[in-house]
Amino acid sequence: MQISEQTRGGTLVIQASGRLDSSSAGALEAVLPARIQANDKVVVNLSDVPYVSSAGLRVLLIGAKAARSGGHKLVLAGLSESVREVFDISGFTGLFAIEPDLESALAALG
Repeated sequence: MQISEQTRGGTLVIQASGRLDSSSAGALEAVLPARIQANDKVVVNLSDVPYVSSAGLRVLLIGAKAARSGGHKLVLAGLSESVREVFDISGFTGLFAIEPDLESALAALG
């Protein structure tokens, strides 16, 4: 898993690349909650993530809880069809703001 960050128009964009599974979820967990707490608006772009396991879902849920507790906004962007299916089956779709791509996520955050 590779993780990069950039700021676009006052929104932190976290770009994840690679599988988000038990062997890589720790890398995202090490940065996501702190970045969400430090930024009012965060997009996690998953367009280069072909697979998300339950460990990956758990890290994203930790991020969502950090956003809610701090009154911050978190949007997920670019879910592939297979990743979106994992979210749908697990019931996580309703827990997140999800946009089809990065530009839509940035627009949704204003």
